[in-house]
Amino acid sequence: MSELRMPSMQPAVVGKATTRDWFGLIVLAFAVLLIAVDGTVLDLALPFISSDLAPSSNQLLWIIDVYSFVLAGLLITMGTLGDRIGRRKLLLIGAAGFGVASVVAAFSVSPEMLIAARVLQGLSGATLMPATLGLIRTMFTDPRQRVTAIGVWGAMAGGGAAAGPLVGGWLLEHFWWGSVFLVNIPVMIALIALGPLVIPESKDPNPGKFDLVSAGLSMLALVPLVYAVKETAAHGFSGVNALAAVIGLVAGIVFVRRQKVLDVPMIDLRLFAKPAFSTAVFTNFLSVFALAGVLFFGAQYVQLVLGNSPLEAGLLLLPGTASSIVTSLVAAYLIRVWRPATVLAGGLAFSAVGAALLFGLGVDSGPTLFILGFVLVGAGAGIALTLTSDLVVSSVEPERAGAASAVSETAYELGIALGVAILGTVVMSYFRRGLDVSGLEPSQAAAAQETLGGATEVARSLPERAAELLSDSAHAAFVNGMHAASVATAVVLAVTAVAVLVRMRTRV
Repeated sequence: MSELRMPSMQPAVVGKATTRDWFGLIVLAFAVLLIAVDGTVLDLALPFISSDLAPSSNQLLWIIDVYSFVLAGLLITMGTLGDRIGRRKLLLIGAAGFGVASVVAAFSVSPEMLIAARVLQGLSGATLMPATLGLIRTMFTDPRQRVTAIGVWGAMAGGGAAAGPLVGGWLLEHFWWGSVFLVNIPVMIALIALGPLVIPESKDPNPGKFDLVSAGLSMLALVPLVYAVKETAAHGFSGVNALAAVIGLVAGIVFVRRQKVLDVPMIDLRLFAKPAFSTAVFTNFLSVFALAGVLFFGAQYVQLVLGNSPLEAGLLLLPGTASSIVTSLVAAYLIRVWRPATVLAGGLAFSAVGAALLFGLGVDSGPTLFILGFVLVGAGAGIALTLTSDLVVSSVEPERAGAASAVSETAYELGIALGVAILGTVVMSYFRRGLDVSGLEPSQAAAAQETLGGATEVARSLPERAAELLSDSAHAAFVNGMHAASVATAVVLAVTAVAVLVRMRTRV
């Protein structure tokens, strides 16, 4: 095996951030906000897009999901590319691409055109996310200031995902569906205009050769895996999903083996031997896994079980997402009082308690207990996102910050996908087993067993008594599934909290 090239060990100059750096952070934060918003802003626009462009069901799914498929698949490649050509340069290229893609998406005249625009948005988003975190690593060399800056970055990432449906809802009340994409343009123009003025360039001075084979393998591993888990969550297990998962796993194994023999690997696997790095990546994954899963079944609970409108449901979810934003920001101050491991484990414990509280929810419960549980889950996720991101980028030299950031971002994207897939599967398995479809036509039974929303639609077509029985059965079965998923989530988070304390016990 070839000897791995050791990263440059020149000591980084540690100093206080300048006013220019803080202005640069504001520009980066808005870029992250827009990327996160774009991941969820389409949720409310889909009926309008369906009416205007008339996509097939498969095309509609690709319009929704292809953005996250491409984003997840290209993160590692783009993070490494930014280390080589310059993170600011890649950021500005990505901003221009994102702006162009947004215009194309807004004025799409066919489903195929909109899907192509979403692909370009995913590609551009993959350049922006690791570049922003990598730039923060080099702009803020003081550890306290860096974790504060990463807290702002994390708050924008979490807040953007939560704000997507609300922003989309407001725009759709006043404008046509394309406006949900055009809202990106002013921010991207500002980023391109102000970026060169307030964001310094940074890159690896000795990057080595860019390995196209590793780039291809990373994409071949991540895209099929994300596709498999998303499709399984949405439509159940199938041979196509299983094949995609196998392709992704095989490509991942080949990718890892290749990194071990390269002189200049795309990902230095020795980083995972560092307890701080490996624990941070794994904790990032699990905290987002819990948040995404709770949000997935919680949104259905407050709408379809408690009977709230989409806007009312969005407002009920706001306290939980707001708590993740707040704790992302205050995490920087908490580690001035306690060890990072203690704060991180405490955040996971908060999330575990929040998930456990959801076990107390019932069919006729009000929203109070759900809000409290989701607030605690969100609070823990916010702390974890800030501290794990800081631990990841501070574990490597500044010149390798882009590649390390991409690993963290990939864990984040996989956490979202697997949280929905695994916890969603748990909920739906209980739902399908507990749903009483006796007396229904085979087509009605199949539609009712697909989702809680499907059961609700079928109930609306039935006589009053039959509709009431089906609705009661569907609600009870779904809540039972929620109980199982919430307990499993609480156990996983509690075990992870203990693991953080054990693996990071030597970190001060």
